[in-house]
Formats: sequence, structure tokens, C-alpha cells
Amino acid sequence: MVDFIKKYEIWIFLVLAPVINTIITYANSKGIITGFVYTHGRFYALLFLLICIVKFTKGNEGLKDVFRPMLKWKINPKWYIFSLLFSLTIAAFTLFLKASYNGDDYFSLLKFNIPNFRTSFFLLTWAFMGEVVWVSYSIRTLSKTMNPFYASQVIGFFWALWWVPSVYINTGVILDLPLWPLFLNMMGAAGMCTVIYGKTKSGICVWILQYMLNMSIIILPISPTLGGIPTYAAFATLYFLVMLGFMYFMNPAKKINIVEKV
Repeated sequence: MVDFIKKYEIWIFLVLAPVINTIITYANSKGIITGFVYTHGRFYALLFLLICIVKFTKGNEGLKDVFRPMLKWKINPKWYIFSLLFSLTIAAFTLFLKASYNGDDYFSLLKFNIPNFRTSFFLLTWAFMGEVVWVSYSIRTLSKTMNPFYASQVIGFFWALWWVPSVYINTGVILDLPLWPLFLNMMGAAGMCTVIYGKTKSGICVWILQYMLNMSIIILPISPTLGGIPTYAAFATLYFLVMLGFMYFMNPAKKINIVEKV
């Protein structure tokens, strides 16, 4: 049994992650857990699951390896700037296409809504756990056995699958998210995280990239509730297509695991 878990560690984690969130979401729907506990507990449960599995299979050294990319901060400042502005740029361009298609005034759509400190802090916390779980562990681990692009798309699929229960009950998530753009968005996000990680080996940079993806959908009217489902679908599609371009021209193959030697 121990050998089986060690051999299929990544796949066990990927299967258990959405299953556990489904259980937590079901408990929320029945009133067993509610509010703050549900909204944040599912993320901590995800991180706790990862810690338990890695501790069991690799011990303390494995845990250190999972968090090690968060110590890499001495990188070219251009990557920090890129991570901050990438998603906002995609969102702004999405609104430009929307205005052009509908014949609207572009600047009338370009309305900034800055979230309050509490919301921004929670999104930053969730992005941190997302970086550790889905990138530092999942993408790095799976990239050891397959091309980083394919690894990122597999992880992106399970990442979206983890969100599905929350989307289904429409709680603890951006309201009224359609599923196929969500999957496309998460697969695009996983791909861009892989590209940036391959270039920087920095978990901090990927953390910022993830944080700004969530923030951009709120700051600009991209979400289904603010911009409509077609707008969100266009954003997700554009994000995914741009990711494919970056993946092609900045292929992270053979670079993902260089961090092992740092």
C-alpha cells in the first residue's frame, strides 16, 4: 500500500482534492458548516491534504521542497511587472473587443472597481495556497513524467474540477460562473503559471500572477455578474489563446525542474 501511494502520489492527490471539496461543499449545503468556515476552510483542507500526502511519501524534505520556490525572489523585475499586469491587460483588451463588437464607447466599459482590503487579502491568501498546491507541487511533480504543457493542462483540468462543487451551489465563488469558460480559464492559468515558473523558478512571481488573475476579474467588469457571461467567456478564451502563444514561444520544457538544483 505504501509503495502504491508513493508511485501514484500525484494522481491520488488530484483525485482526492475535488472529492474532499465536494464533501465540504455538501456539508455547507446541509448547514453543517457555513460562512467563513466554508469559504476559507476548503482552501486550508486542500493544503492540509497536500501536506499529509507529501509528509507520508517524502517526509520533511519533501515538504521543504514544495515550499522552496517561495524563497526565490531575486529575479529580473520585469517578471514582477509582467505578473502584475498580464491579466489586467487581457481583461482590458477583452473589454476593447466587446466595445468594438457592440459599438460601445470603450472608456465607458473601462470602469475600475478596487476591492476592499479584506477581499484583497483573502484573494492573496487563496492565491498563495493555489501556488503551493497547483504549481509548486502538482505541475512540478507531473512535469517529471510528461511535457510541461501537457502537465499544466492536466493540472488546470483538476484545478477547475476542484471549483465545480462551489460553482454548483454558487457559494464562495464569483457568482454565476459558466463551467466551460471556467475550465478554459483554469487551464489557461495553469499554462501561464508553468511558463512563468519555467522562466523564473520563483513561486512568488507565480503567486502574484494568480492573485492578479482573480483581481482582474473583479477590478474590471469581466465577471458574469458585472460584465455578463459572454464577456467572461471571451476573457477566458482570450487568456487561454494567449497562453498557448507564450507556451509556444517560451517553451518551459526541460526548465521546470531546474529548481531542484538550486
